Formats: sequence, structure tokens, C-alpha cells
Amino acid sequence: MVLQDVKPTRSELIALKKRIKLSESGHKLLKMKRDGLILEFFKILNEARNVRTELDDAYGVAVDKMNLASAVNGVVAIKSTAFTTKGSPEIELSGHNIMGVFVPKIKSTGVRKPLYERGYGIIGTNSYIDETSEAYEELVEKIIVAAELETTMKRLLDEIEKTKRRVNALEFKVIPELVETMKFIRFSLEEVEREGTFRLKKIKAKSE
Repeated sequence: MVLQDVKPTRSELIALKKRIKLSESGHKLLKMKRDGLILEFFKILNEARNVRTELDDAYGVAVDKMNLASAVNGVVAIKSTAFTTKGSPEIELSGHNIMGVFVPKIKSTGVRKPLYERGYGIIGTNSYIDETSEAYEELVEKIIVAAELETTMKRLLDEIEKTKRRVNALEFKVIPELVETMKFIRFSLEEVEREGTFRLKKIKAKSE
């Protein structure tokens, strides 16, 4: 069985040019997406740093308030008061879109409570316990905000890495290979045309 070389055609060359153009367009869009995601990431990173500082400060204040309340009232009294608290914060989880990336949006209710809704009685407690409760309520709010921002940053980072890989694949592999294939097809077609022209000249010379 004799194998014959498969000759490329003009239609293949045209189709390849379209693929290259489409790949270059996709490469450009992906680079724009990557750069936009990086800008969004650093914007949220700055916000997250501020929230992290506020969270650390709030934690320090809460611990100090707890230590002071325990020193004044005793550890047993603090634990007894904690067990009388009513209700838990409610978390509502939704999301929004940042350049094609779905990120969480956390809304909390019931974290901060007025004194009469905390569950422990005013009689038998003092302002140290009230201040400790307020400090931990603020700490919980900071934790919720920090969780939202850090989850958003993680998802953006994952998408940035994924987009970078696609950009690099197009830039360093897909497009160069397509261009090389196009050059080969173009060269092959030119060879076919030269061969055809040469044969026509030979036929014409013989006929004359």
C-alpha cells in the first residue's frame, strides 16, 4: 500500500488564519481580565489589611475587658452570665460578581444587642460585664467582615492563577504553534504553485 502525502489547501489556510485571529483576540481579552482581577485583588487586600488590624485591636480590647470582668466578678460568675445569654447572630449569605468571579457577601443581624435583650439580668451584674459583652459583639462583627474579605481574596487569587495559565498557554504554545503551522501550509502551497507553473511551462515548451 502506497501512502500519498496529503497536500494542504487554501481553505485550510483561511481556516487557520481565522483560528489565529480568534486566539489572539481571546489572549487579549484574558490579559485584560487578568489585569482587572489583579487590580480588584489589591484593592480588597488593602481593605482586608485594615480590617485585620481592627480585628486584632478588637480582640485585644475584648480580652482585656474579659480579664477585668473576671477579676471583679469571678470566673464562675462570668460563665454563669454567659450561659444566660439569649439568641444567636443570624448570618445571611449571598454573593456578587467581580469580573466573572462569584464572591460571597455576608450580612449579619443580631450580633449587637441592647442590654435588655442579652438575657442576663441587670441585678447581679455590673458595667464590667456589659462592657465585655459589647467588646465581644464588636469582635464578632469584625470576624464576619474579615471572613468575607479573605474568602473573596482566595477566590480572586484562584481565578487570577487560572487566567494566567490560560494566557501563558495561548501566548507561548497555542498561538506560536498555529503560526508555525500556517507558515508550513503557506510554504507548501507556494511549492505546489511553483511546481504547477514549472509543469505548465514545460508543457507549453513541448507544444511549441
